[in-house]
Amino acid sequence: MEPHRGDARPPRMPRHVGETLTELAHVTNELITASTVDAVSKIVTQHMADAIGATIAALGLLHGEDQVKLIGVRGLAAEEATEWQVFPITSPNTVADVIRTGERILLVGADEIARRYPSLQNAQRGERSTVTIPLRSSGRTIGAIHLSVPDAVELHPAELEFLDVLADTCAQAIERIESAAVAEKQTGRLAFLAEASIQLASSLDLEATTAAVTELTVPRFADWCAIDLVRDGGLHRLAAAHTDPERASFVERFQRRWPSSPGSTGGGLSSVVRTGRPLLVPEITDELLAGTARDEEHLAALRELGMHSILAVPLLVRGHVSGVLTWASTDPTRRYDEDDVRFAEHLARRAASAIDNADLYGQTRAVAEQLQRAVLPEALAGTNDWEVAWRYEPSGRTEVGGDFYDAFPLADGRYVAFVGDVMGRGVAASAAMAQMRAAVRAFASADPEPAAVLGALDRMVTQFDTDQLVTLVYLLADAENGTLRVANAGHLPPFLRRFEGAVQRLPDADGPPLGLAAERHGLEVSFHPGDAVLLVTDGLVERRGEDLETGLARLWKATSVLAPGPLDEGLREVVTRVGDDSSDDDVAALVLRRAARIPATGGLTPPVRMSA
Repeated sequence: MEPHRGDARPPRMPRHVGETLTELAHVTNELITASTVDAVSKIVTQHMADAIGATIAALGLLHGEDQVKLIGVRGLAAEEATEWQVFPITSPNTVADVIRTGERILLVGADEIARRYPSLQNAQRGERSTVTIPLRSSGRTIGAIHLSVPDAVELHPAELEFLDVLADTCAQAIERIESAAVAEKQTGRLAFLAEASIQLASSLDLEATTAAVTELTVPRFADWCAIDLVRDGGLHRLAAAHTDPERASFVERFQRRWPSSPGSTGGGLSSVVRTGRPLLVPEITDELLAGTARDEEHLAALRELGMHSILAVPLLVRGHVSGVLTWASTDPTRRYDEDDVRFAEHLARRAASAIDNADLYGQTRAVAEQLQRAVLPEALAGTNDWEVAWRYEPSGRTEVGGDFYDAFPLADGRYVAFVGDVMGRGVAASAAMAQMRAAVRAFASADPEPAAVLGALDRMVTQFDTDQLVTLVYLLADAENGTLRVANAGHLPPFLRRFEGAVQRLPDADGPPLGLAAERHGLEVSFHPGDAVLLVTDGLVERRGEDLETGLARLWKATSVLAPGPLDEGLREVVTRVGDDSSDDDVAALVLRRAARIPATGGLTPPVRMSA
């Protein structure tokens, strides 16, 4: 590297060696305190160059294994500086030679420069002296400093020795700064992985989990991130995030137009699934795109993606590739390397485990809900005299709950309804729930009187000697007599909404859960046309940190919305007002309403008052 022909500075004036060494000593102090590589570059190309009267200075560092990158240049024309920004380490110039050999090169005069490097087009620039000093650290050469001084002058041995010391100080400063940057980078990545682990463990929802991974990554480590899972012989995109929403939409359309297939023998994501090894493309060139494109349309779309670097790592679960985590950079200055691959693999391991847990949880929960719904009635039938509505909302846990309910008309026109709860969860609770529901139906068919049904259930539970507690509230509604007979075994009280709007909380249970009482008395109240009675399980009213009576008071108030309108809508509104989204218990609710008689005039018949 030599000065450009336009250098019109006057020849170097004689200077006392002591003055030069003093200025170089100041440079040493500056290098010791420098905190950025950019600051080091400025110190070398400006202050160090000025100390020995150099009009051209350059600081070059080894870039990868076979290239040199100039991180600081002074005294070259802009076009020439750009030309020398990055060059092969085999290039015929002093910087490349010094980095390869680790030895200082001193050239005095234009003739010596031309003789040593005849192939350089700009070697003949007038009289010059150049010195290029290696930057050595930890037993290796990491770069070089190049200084070019006007005139053919010999540098004093003391100056050369001091320049060697300065070069070592410069190398140590760069190593120190880069080590601090690496430590900061690793610390940041460890903190990120810790944060990601917490967030990934906080949800068992598959879509939420995959979305969290992509959103955590963008824009900190990627401009675009996607997660594809292997499903039904293909890769299905489950989540993606992009710094630019419009670009994200284009990427989505691109993926639909040219999907990746795990079974294909080509490259890309399919190779990651097939081999279980990461894919790293540090620099995406147009030649690479042309070689990858399936046709001209595909090539144009690849170019429009604007990706400069990409890496994809497998999501490994128990040695099996379940999907692919992909990062892409649209920033030319961000190019992925092997260090990024290792970091992405760390994140992928955490993500794969969280995704697998969420997937298994979703499957188990679906089976649990299917099992629970299988032992509950699919539909409840009303009659001309009776309207019925119900709601069942599973907690979302993987274990089956014990809430059960049913309602059905009797042959004589009366109507039976009940809601119960088997304490506990799991298969045992589900089996007990199914047995209790079937038993209530059987006993009610033989004798529907509340005392008879609960008496038979008490005897059955006692005989089976089960450890599970079962609560139940049972109703027998009679339109002909205008009565509602209630028996309650340890369950929440029913709420009666009168046709004119008043809400009555019926008395609490007249005995403990089934199997724990010898005799039950029950209760009879009037039940007029338009009246409605509401039965619920405790999952609707109970909340953490709150006593049960507060929840029952909230339910009492909400029951008023069971107006003469559509019964299902009214029950939905009650559940919405009273329920708690954070609850981990199932919710069952059932409402029975006596149909209002409609006379010929089209108006409603006033309710007939009957004694209890």
